[in-house]
Amino acid sequence: MPQRLTSAFLPISNLLYDSLRKGIETIAPLCKEDKTIKGWRKHKSVLADIKSLFRVASHKVFRGKNEAEKKQSVRNYLNKARFLNQRLIAVKDSTASLLTAMALQEYSDYTSKFIDQIERRLLKREVIPAGEKIFSIFEPHTEWISKGKLNKKVELGHLVLITTDQNSFIVDYKIMEKQKDAQQINDLSERIKTKFPGAVISSHSFDKGFWSKDNLAHLMKQKIVAAVLPKRGRHTTEDKKRESEGEYKMIRRKHSAVESNINMVEHHGLNRCPDKGLAHYKNYVGLSVLAYNLHQLGNKIIARQKQEEEKNLKRKARLLKTAA
Repeated sequence: MPQRLTSAFLPISNLLYDSLRKGIETIAPLCKEDKTIKGWRKHKSVLADIKSLFRVASHKVFRGKNEAEKKQSVRNYLNKARFLNQRLIAVKDSTASLLTAMALQEYSDYTSKFIDQIERRLLKREVIPAGEKIFSIFEPHTEWISKGKLNKKVELGHLVLITTDQNSFIVDYKIMEKQKDAQQINDLSERIKTKFPGAVISSHSFDKGFWSKDNLAHLMKQKIVAAVLPKRGRHTTEDKKRESEGEYKMIRRKHSAVESNINMVEHHGLNRCPDKGLAHYKNYVGLSVLAYNLHQLGNKIIARQKQEEEKNLKRKARLLKTAA
């Protein structure tokens, strides 16, 4: 039985088309300045041709039933991409502009990479290792985040570790690059100790994503009253006993406030970053955290003012009652 092509084609093929498109768009203005560059006068037509092959291949892969036709459409797309990539390299080698040559080299490298990945994944049925995957040629640092939620199965960006205190202020944050939650507890504990050397930390609360035996052992060694770290999977008698204690349950119930804090941070800019580049992404996250903390501070000040007003009103009411 022939093997069926999968939806892995779409993101990789989009990236291949983007790489060729940016390469051709880089050459187009160069042709007006350098008349020795031939064959790119109808660059819009060239782009239309490669886009047509891309759409045909996509249609065949996702809606077609004939596996041979699917593979042939992919081969046609890849053959055209190889031909255009060779032409990009030829222009790169002949141009006197260093910046243009560097840009063309970058797009050519991306094109070669995605041609190789499409061929391996769809024609040779290989599994592409996660470390080789790129999800944007414009933001190559972007990661594929699968949270396992029904409403948002997949997101693109970076995981951000946020730590809040009992007053809902963010006291620590970290942008994780190719890291997971379970790797963060040791470093997080040390950062909290360093930032608040005189503070007495009564409890740490984490969700199931941070679970590991080593993390639990590390938290147990800390001089804190309670360490809330729910276990994934099957629970032993000891696990059930640990998670059924009254103090554990009380702190665990308070952990739901963190989800509200995360939602509030998203509304302060962390839902989508408009800035370009990893450095600007990090700056944007820091500004979002600052905006969140300022909002929380404003809420605290307003709440305190309302409390003072209520006290004054009660005081005046008592004085009027006494005078009457």
